[in-house]
Amino acid sequence: MKAATYQVGKKKPLALGIRWAMMGFAALALSQAAVAQDDAEDDDVSLETVVVKSSLGSRGQPRSENQSAVPIDIIGGSEMHNQGLTDVLDQMRTVVPSLNVNTQPISDAATLVRPANLRGLPPDSTLVLVNGKRRHRSAVISFLGSGLADGSQGPDLSVIPSIALEQVEVLRDGAAAQYGSDAIAGVINFNLKKKAEGGQVEIFGGEHFEGDGQTQQAASLFGFPLTDAGYATFAFEWRQADPTSRSVQRGDAAAVAATGNPFVPNPAQIWGSPDVNRDFKSTVNIGLVGDTNDFYLFGNYASRDVDGGFYYRNPASRAGVFSGDGGETLLIGDLTGAGCPSIALVDANGALLPFNTVNAAVGALPANCYTFFSDFPGGFTPRFGGQVRDASIVGGTRGEFSNGWRYDFSASHGQSEVDFYMFNTVNASLGPNQPAGNFFRPGSYIQTERTFNADFSKGFDTSFTAYPLNVALGLEWREEEFEIKNGDQASFEIGPLASQGFLIGSNGFPGFSPRDAGVHSRSNYAAYVDTEASFTEDFMMAAALRFEDFEDFGTTTNWKLTTRYQLNDAWALRGAVSTGFRAPTPGQSNVRAVTTQFINGELRDTATLPPTNPIAQRFGGQPLQPEESTNFSFGLVYADNDWQITADYYRIEVEDRIAQSTNFDLTDADRAALVEQGVAEAISLNSVRFFINDFDTTTQGVDLVANYFANHFGGDTTYALAMNWNDTEVDKFTPAIIGEARVQILEDALPSTKGSFTINQDWGGWNGLLRLNYYGSFYEDHVDSGCVVGPDCLPIYGDSAFLVDAEVGYNFDNGLYVKAGAQNLFDKYPEKNPYGEAVVGAEYPPLTPYGFNGGFYYVRLGYKF
Repeated sequence: MKAATYQVGKKKPLALGIRWAMMGFAALALSQAAVAQDDAEDDDVSLETVVVKSSLGSRGQPRSENQSAVPIDIIGGSEMHNQGLTDVLDQMRTVVPSLNVNTQPISDAATLVRPANLRGLPPDSTLVLVNGKRRHRSAVISFLGSGLADGSQGPDLSVIPSIALEQVEVLRDGAAAQYGSDAIAGVINFNLKKKAEGGQVEIFGGEHFEGDGQTQQAASLFGFPLTDAGYATFAFEWRQADPTSRSVQRGDAAAVAATGNPFVPNPAQIWGSPDVNRDFKSTVNIGLVGDTNDFYLFGNYASRDVDGGFYYRNPASRAGVFSGDGGETLLIGDLTGAGCPSIALVDANGALLPFNTVNAAVGALPANCYTFFSDFPGGFTPRFGGQVRDASIVGGTRGEFSNGWRYDFSASHGQSEVDFYMFNTVNASLGPNQPAGNFFRPGSYIQTERTFNADFSKGFDTSFTAYPLNVALGLEWREEEFEIKNGDQASFEIGPLASQGFLIGSNGFPGFSPRDAGVHSRSNYAAYVDTEASFTEDFMMAAALRFEDFEDFGTTTNWKLTTRYQLNDAWALRGAVSTGFRAPTPGQSNVRAVTTQFINGELRDTATLPPTNPIAQRFGGQPLQPEESTNFSFGLVYADNDWQITADYYRIEVEDRIAQSTNFDLTDADRAALVEQGVAEAISLNSVRFFINDFDTTTQGVDLVANYFANHFGGDTTYALAMNWNDTEVDKFTPAIIGEARVQILEDALPSTKGSFTINQDWGGWNGLLRLNYYGSFYEDHVDSGCVVGPDCLPIYGDSAFLVDAEVGYNFDNGLYVKAGAQNLFDKYPEKNPYGEAVVGAEYPPLTPYGFNGGFYYVRLGYKF
């Protein structure tokens, strides 16, 4: 007999001590901020606004963020790195208000590679670059993505070590005409550090106030000279993060335990952060600077092992494992055909029978009769995980021809691979003959991308522009490949008990069979032209046009117009209008997964099929087309002395968004007609679903970013305010495809308002940070109940919340530094889940936008040399 246990953390004295110390610092900073600093005006030191250059969104010479015609956030690498959060995804969520990401417990592959939403759009609507070059997407297709990211296939941002980052640029505007597919919501560019000498080493440790989720991290950065005119920079990071549990006992598990069953784990199901093991990340950035041209080479390698909990399998009712009639009797497999008795699970009134009664009957079964109650009398909770590997390499040369044309030739290769595994589960159809350790490997997804670019630009003197007219043009060829590898035999095998009603495949995540396996690829080429002209010192305009030809769905042409007008020395207006697109991925167009089970005594398959499959086409499937968008933005910029303020309105209309269809049942007539057409596989299928272009949305919002630099509190002070208001409306949809429940998720799941106010203080050696985070109210369709009104609906309407982060540190003259801090200093939790005990045991809403693990304290010790 097997049972599971879980140690819930306890609050520790060190956690409480650091928490109270951080509270004291927060109170001091807040009180000092309220005091007028008249003496600062008499200080002889004149502060200059630091202007960080960025070329994102422009093919011409780099512009500062205040001088750009579109909104760009420029985030320094230290601002990303110096947080209690160790994953780049979570760090981005803190510093970019329009980016949302949450924990994703019990979300299949989305737990391994968490989807991030920029401006309320799915992760594959944001283009990711590294050093200005397109980043490959993850191998994971998020079939479960909180409703917002269902079916998306975006890049994996968590494979980049934050210690390697020089700065991160976030272009908050549509840019498909410049960069191609996926740039509907915007573009995120990660710039790696370029160091020819010196480096940094660091260790980090922290845990939640609750006493769990212990995290250890070690990071390093080394710079070496490459001849007299080059650099080679290497960064490494290793991390280990223990799981958390914010769970209560499920109501059905408690009912089973109340029968006297001592084997029911408490809690039976874990809601929390997954267990992250051997999380290794590395980058290399190499450059050689010549007289007329430069050579560059950069890339990454990362791997991690992640596993988390699944839904509890109740020993009194779980269909296809413990029962075959809704919990009336045990499901008992006859191993020899000699016949088996029936064992009741409930009495005449429908109440569960005492454990001893059922257990005694199980113990008296003849040897030819098998029930999983024998091995799992308290039920079981599968664990789902994956080994994630990611690698890329980019190389190229850039320089200038003798005729003044600048060039950039580059090639890249990137690959993401996820090897899934399951343990503490069964292939029920195999009966007692389970694999060793109840461990299964259901198979793998592999995404591979190759890109070649040739970019050219030159400035031309004209009679109608104040500065040279910049013209840029280029060509791109790209190939994507999505591969499915089948799992081990036990993960998909149709065992001898399948005909008796036992489920087939590794329970919870059936393996990919050889019929599911395959390689699907697509190539495309693109040509673009981009011009920028400053007609006067105060007025500039830019235009971009891009043509792309895709092997699977044809051509698309997109354009963009931007303008900026400097009203006076401090104020400027800017705006942009563009069209964009997101190409369906080869994975979305070709993924196939089949779950086999006996239904009404027949062996039938339920399949996710390519939309071009004849079976899918019978129910409306057709080749996927790109999502098309129209973007409009208008903004106001103020930059004067120590103030920098930008306010931008945006509106994004997306047509033909890709969705997963509902399940379509095949009738006998359907099967007969398909078999007559030569589609032999239809004879065994029960229902199918597929990806389809279905619904339209309009997203609009406002971004407000303000920075003020001052001499306050006896040191250098930076105040930063960043706010986002975002609203999405579904304009058109097919109820049979996505339904009203998903519409409400698309419109209300994310907080409409999110922002932060940060105070950074530097006293020379001492430094401190205080950040106030705000999250607006949110909606959750708990455990995908799938309805809007009715007794079976489980809506959660979460309230708005303020969270406080604080950090204090000291930098020694010899390069040593130490920092201590807390994320969510006051241990803020969302309101408790009203359905926690009654349904699946989640103490808090699992998809809360700011998490449900409470406060986290940490210490960071490092050395720069």
